[in-house]
Amino acid sequence: MTTESPTVAGVRSDLQAEQNALDSIVATLDEEQWALPTASPRWSVADQIAHLTYFDASASWAITDEERFRHSLADLAPLLSGESSPDDLDDATMGDYRTMAPAELLAAWRTNRRRLADAAETLDEDTRVIWYGPSMGAKSFLTARLMECWAHGQHIVDAVGAEREPTDRLRHIAQLGFITRKWTYVNRRLDAPATPIRVELDAPSGAGWTFGPDDAEQSVVGPALDFCLVVTQCRHVDATDLVVTGDDAREWMEMAQAFAGAATTGPPA
Repeated sequence: MTTESPTVAGVRSDLQAEQNALDSIVATLDEEQWALPTASPRWSVADQIAHLTYFDASASWAITDEERFRHSLADLAPLLSGESSPDDLDDATMGDYRTMAPAELLAAWRTNRRRLADAAETLDEDTRVIWYGPSMGAKSFLTARLMECWAHGQHIVDAVGAEREPTDRLRHIAQLGFITRKWTYVNRRLDAPATPIRVELDAPSGAGWTFGPDDAEQSVVGPALDFCLVVTQCRHVDATDLVVTGDDAREWMEMAQAFAGAATTGPPA
């Protein structure tokens, strides 16, 4: 079956559920676990939460206080241009949170995501939200926040050896991963192949999610969880059970990037 178009309210609810799921994991960690390194270069478990804390606050401003968001954007603009070191951007976005003890940082994240949840309640289906690149539709905006929470959460889960049960909230990330295929190339200053690709995924619930034309000769088939891990660069495609047919499909899966920002590469095979 094909996926139905989500509503703003549905994405908002799923975003909060995803945040709560990650909260239930990090709330049980001791100080040593908060300090563990993750797959993100230079980032600890605490840094993953600090990143979410900063950008959840920024997202709330983008919805309810555009002037405040623009001021924060102006402060980050020189660092987002790519001319500064990644450490400078980390210091600007996470510096204050890096001085916090784990309990204090967790409380700050809870506060900022509550602000985002309250702000998100004001969004209509046709609302557009200012952000670091082009403005985004409300559903896309909240979907991006959900994807960020899930992907950074995956790095935490991997670092501490925790288990997180996959849910059908992955549908949002899978759809985002599919529609950002062209972005993966544009972000690398490459021409995106026009070749149609069919994506057929098995949802955690047992449902089937499909994207792309039925008659496409190239395809990506397998667990929705694996597809989401690949497009968020948490796993290399060869470390999953995805079956990839066709050279263009293979190329896409080897560099897929469902998130904004500079082009990055995922983990090795």
